[in-house]
Amino acid sequence: MSDSKDKNRFNYIDNDIRDIPMIKTYLAQADKYLEAIGYTEHGLRHVNIVSKSIQYILSALGYNDRTILLGGIAGYLHDIGNLISRKNHGITSALLSQKILEEMGLPLDEMLIVMSAIANHDEYVGEPTNAVTAAMIIADKADVHRTRVRNENFISFDIHDRVNFAVTESFLKVDKKKMEVTLELIIDTKISQVMEYFEIFLDRMVLCRKSAKILNCHFVLIINNVKLL
Repeated sequence: MSDSKDKNRFNYIDNDIRDIPMIKTYLAQADKYLEAIGYTEHGLRHVNIVSKSIQYILSALGYNDRTILLGGIAGYLHDIGNLISRKNHGITSALLSQKILEEMGLPLDEMLIVMSAIANHDEYVGEPTNAVTAAMIIADKADVHRTRVRNENFISFDIHDRVNFAVTESFLKVDKKKMEVTLELIIDTKISQVMEYFEIFLDRMVLCRKSAKILNCHFVLIINNVKLL
């Protein structure tokens, strides 16, 4: 499974958020919609990994617990808008999250931070303007791994299925001393060439570099033990 090293230590979200019926339903319907149109997994596995990865990034860089909490909440809710449409799903997710965040009792200023992070996580419209949004973008784009592929027919794989399935290991690491955020991947080149990864993820990697700057860090990409960014 794609995972961030040691990120299980960072679980600041109150488990109650995972038990809210509305959230469960939103996530289930969103993932069902994406499955129907042929997308990789965007359900509980993905949102849990993104949520914990955001918390790991912010914690490793020394942000306070409240900021880490907001990041975790944003990560858990960031894809609920897919239940309506994939197009502009970040903005839709943010709007749908407002009622949830209000019922959770978040102060307005914190609610807006979460909503902004959710709205800006997509590479087509995203702009990292604060730490929570920057960590959100990196965490979301770092979740590339074969466990996200639903298609069981290898012959019918499209490039997204092929690239994700080729990634056998995925690690997100933060080095506060060097101020580096590193995504390290192992790609089976018998399944997909490294160039194909850049063919579909180049815009995402550019946004990750931009996000790392907001965190006063450098973004590093290592594939098959070779530093590429």
